[in-house]
Amino acid sequence: MIHLTQVRIEDCCRAVLFLAEDLSLRKGYTCIIHTERGVEMGTVVHISPLPEGESGNGQYPRVLRKANAKDISQFERKRFREARAREACQQLVQKHKLVLKLTRVEFLFDGSKVIFYYTADGRVDFRGLVKDLASTLKTRIEMRQIGVRDEAKLLGGIGCCGLPLCCSTWIQKFYPVSIKTAKRQCLNLNPSRLSGVCGRLMCCLMYERDTAAPASAPSAEEVSDDSAEAFQPDEVAPES
Repeated sequence: MIHLTQVRIEDCCRAVLFLAEDLSLRKGYTCIIHTERGVEMGTVVHISPLPEGESGNGQYPRVLRKANAKDISQFERKRFREARAREACQQLVQKHKLVLKLTRVEFLFDGSKVIFYYTADGRVDFRGLVKDLASTLKTRIEMRQIGVRDEAKLLGGIGCCGLPLCCSTWIQKFYPVSIKTAKRQCLNLNPSRLSGVCGRLMCCLMYERDTAAPASAPSAEEVSDDSAEAFQPDEVAPES
């Protein structure tokens, strides 16, 4: 029987729908999937039957298989490589005297590329850094500059409500938030009470408005420049 399986991709803070055929998956199982980034490992968070009238062919990616002991061992090695890559990158950042904050290091599951997420006030000339990293790690290097909202999403944390951050648990896309959103809800306009751990207006303000303006379609007056959009990544292949 074909099921729609919602899988939370490890290290990506997002859940995606996949088709699972002839696989007895349950919530909490780890599985191997194929995404636009390649082969990855994820955790099943929800299973539901395929909607009536849908075949799913070409509409959803498929779960490749359940994760086995070899896959889990490979994932653990990936974690070890990420720790070493982070240490190497921090040393090289100091060597090249770059002004940036390294947020996270992520190897793809197959080890074909490593992504360095960082924050900085402006553009950073990291050509020398990438050259040294490629020589040290012997793989493709991608430097991805992110904003403060994305940083909070990657690192996680606890909000003022006492619960894990919405951005690191279930929010899939950021929408700009303006002070007008808080005014419409008659909230106390105290920045310290309206700001999240990232220092920007809390995302949940967009999900607590009246139903006349759904969060999926923010009104024109509520759109601001407060969004944290990542710069286009720069990808460099290692020297031969």
